Amino acid sequence: MPATPPLILASGSRYRAELLSRLHLPFTTASPGVNESARSGETPAALAARLAREKALAVAGRLPVGLVIGSDQVADCGGQVLGKPGTAERACAQLRAASGRTVTFWTALALANAATGRVQEAVVRCDVDFRELADDEIARYVALEQPLDCAGSFKSEGLGVVLFRRYVTDDPTSLVGLPLIALCDMLRNESVALPPLPG
Repeated sequence: MPATPPLILASGSRYRAELLSRLHLPFTTASPGVNESARSGETPAALAARLAREKALAVAGRLPVGLVIGSDQVADCGGQVLGKPGTAERACAQLRAASGRTVTFWTALALANAATGRVQEAVVRCDVDFRELADDEIARYVALEQPLDCAGSFKSEGLGVVLFRRYVTDDPTSLVGLPLIALCDMLRNESVALPPLPG
């Protein structure tokens, strides 16, 4: 069996790195250095897809060989993009805006083969229905989990589940930020053995 090319995650996100480690494949990380500003008229899904592709290609362009994973997530609440809040005050404001509503998370994935130039792409949708949230429970949640670096101001893999009525998606890992089901399909298309060979 041919040697697997190096696997590189084009992200500094610890959440994506933790997800990727579930596959038991060795990987390194690299900063893509991509401007993440939206273009005029760009839909949330299109923005996520473009940024995932640009991240993967930015890192792949520096390498002779390697499989480079780019991913991006955009949260859409009634047409308003919810970014990473950065402060507790903004996190509380985002959750108040989401209270009783459905927020759609578009998580895009791109896998670029640096040697061949092949790029595989996917966008996974996740609709999150929020409960009606009281100001005091929002404040308690933000104080406990400090979701200041998370789009939408919650961590679905942690205490954030207390905020939901339900969520609907083909891939639960997409909500955390890296759609592993789609990624596994892409890696198999590049002849990567999954589950990996022992040792």
